[in-house]
Amino acid sequence: MKYGQFCPIAKASEVLGERWTLLVVRELVSGSTRYRDLQRGLGRISPSVLSSRLKVLVEHGIVEKVESDAVHGSEYRLTAMGRELGPIIESVAVWGQLWVRSRMNRDELDVELIMLRVQQNFDASAFPEEHGVVAFVFSDLHGKLRRWWLLVDDGQLELCAQPPGRKEDLTLTCARRTLAQLFTGEGTLKGALAGGLLATRGSRKLTSSLQRWLRPAPISALLRQGAH
Repeated sequence: MKYGQFCPIAKASEVLGERWTLLVVRELVSGSTRYRDLQRGLGRISPSVLSSRLKVLVEHGIVEKVESDAVHGSEYRLTAMGRELGPIIESVAVWGQLWVRSRMNRDELDVELIMLRVQQNFDASAFPEEHGVVAFVFSDLHGKLRRWWLLVDDGQLELCAQPPGRKEDLTLTCARRTLAQLFTGEGTLKGALAGGLLATRGSRKLTSSLQRWLRPAPISALLRQGAH
């Protein structure tokens, strides 16, 4: 979209104002680099729209597409120019939380986005075992999206929506809202455990260290500060 104005806000809006573009940047700022993970975090976006938005961001030097042997394909990474959008995304998040916050209706609680945030903010260095399987059970869901698994192997994480064929070391059960609130600054892990909103079953070692490795998003601290 062209606004035909020299104003820098207008020029920035020509790049970032298209539908979905700001959310694509949000996912990149949050740490997603693979196309599949971007799709997971964006939920309802179509592949054609996602590809189009990424192409525009690459053309403007905000994102670079690089080949990666680690993921057997391409990754999308923010350039120095793109990384400068990080504080802007955080400011928009604080404003949104203060003035147009989600009511977390059923259609807004995207379980794939929730689990992607769990994976992105999981502190593998604080996990007390070299190998482990943490299962997440969502009490307000039924069917194939009800159970998810995070596999931890030598500091590497893998998110699975299908049974991994390995024993579960710890199972966490809660509603989607409970985990989502960890990433909006509206709730804390300590509060969820104390209030019975999050139930644990399995390894005592993993349970006792839960608050060290199941971390809220860093942005949640900014949101709580903004709310005050």
